[in-house]
Amino acid sequence: MSICGVHCQFIVPNSHNPKSFHHVSYALTSQNPISKGNFVTRASAASAPPLGGDYSEKPTQKARRIAGIDQDEIEDPTSLADSDSCFCTFNGLQIHHKICDSELSEDTLQEGLASHSPNYRKRLSYPMILLHGFGASVYSWSQVMKPLAKATGSKVLAFDRPAFGLTSRVAPSSGRCQDSKPPLNPYSMMFSVLATKYFIDFLAADKAILVGHSAGALVALNTYFEASERVAALILVAPAILAPFAMKENQKGTDDQNQGKSSDSNMKRSFLFRLGRVLSGLTKYIIEAIMYVIKGMGAMINSLYQKALSAILRSAFGVTLIRMIIDKFGTQAVRSAWYDSKQMSGDVLQGYTKPLRVKGWDRALAEYTVAMLTDSMPNSNYKRLSEISCPVLIVTGDTDRLVPSWNAERLSRAIPGSTFELIKNCGHLPQEEKAEEFLSIVDKFVQQVFGKACLQAAT
Repeated sequence: MSICGVHCQFIVPNSHNPKSFHHVSYALTSQNPISKGNFVTRASAASAPPLGGDYSEKPTQKARRIAGIDQDEIEDPTSLADSDSCFCTFNGLQIHHKICDSELSEDTLQEGLASHSPNYRKRLSYPMILLHGFGASVYSWSQVMKPLAKATGSKVLAFDRPAFGLTSRVAPSSGRCQDSKPPLNPYSMMFSVLATKYFIDFLAADKAILVGHSAGALVALNTYFEASERVAALILVAPAILAPFAMKENQKGTDDQNQGKSSDSNMKRSFLFRLGRVLSGLTKYIIEAIMYVIKGMGAMINSLYQKALSAILRSAFGVTLIRMIIDKFGTQAVRSAWYDSKQMSGDVLQGYTKPLRVKGWDRALAEYTVAMLTDSMPNSNYKRLSEISCPVLIVTGDTDRLVPSWNAERLSRAIPGSTFELIKNCGHLPQEEKAEEFLSIVDKFVQQVFGKACLQAAT
């Protein structure tokens, strides 16, 4: 059925089948700035499959389980979607995301996404884009998405970065594009940065507030340096960004330089002095040449090391190793991220292990690891922290075992004008473990920086 240039497909559930589900897909054909994406919403009301139901019938078959997830029941990401899940296609990758809007009902929101009417766009001010960390997904923002939308008076969007959540897993292409450039690795930092910019366009906003948790903070930071004009503010939560150490000037070198200048006038006519300067310059040139060769050898060795390690990770052995690590330490890592793991419900573990049911999760994680080892972009912007001019809030827990709070405090000192907030009795997940306090801090920051008039101007 076609309505106003929008092709809609409806699959009505069979009332006699309790496990049936409702599926709605939108194929956008309207002319708009983001018409290149294919947007799909999927709602699933199917009950979860019974755990261990088939094992009693087939006692001779032992299912493979990783972190408690049966690997014989691997599924397509869309079949694992929630009722509010959305999917869009960006650079050949189907990205899972969710959107919350304080002023729109769910039905109206979906209609707006499908039609992208002018009134819908005009209503936007500064939306928020939430970027999760390593091993996490949209789920890690589930407690705070709606409250953040209400606090900002705008939309809040969270998406699963490649290799995580319900975003599709694909193999990086080894071919070349028409311009002879290699295709963009979907697991690279640049891909996540471009996906973030894409979602800013998707929300029809000039700017967005980027909220990054842990490794997601690095995506937010690199997005700022890639397109600072599109970032209204940065909120870095337990940021996995190595803060620079304070560098002291080489006082001895300064003193030697001053001493050389003062004695220069007395010795400039001396033949020995002139000869010494020539030899000194020659020695300096030789040392620089040697250092250049050493650096080149180091880069070559590092390149060979990276290639060898990448080959191992991509092999069957490497994928098996990743599966073993996730099985052994996956749930333990989630528990260690909390200050008090006893307060963590079973739903939390289920939320973090659910992506292990997605086809190709293990190989995608191997590719992501390879991308981290070979990606130069994350390290290239560490020295530019002092160039950040947008408002910045850094929030962390005082008992973060994964990224120490002192690193976040030092990072705050490296970014001019940034605000630092420390949440007591909190681990690596403030937005989950101390959701109310986290929301209060973010709301206070947003109101101080932008004010209610700016945030709620578009109605």
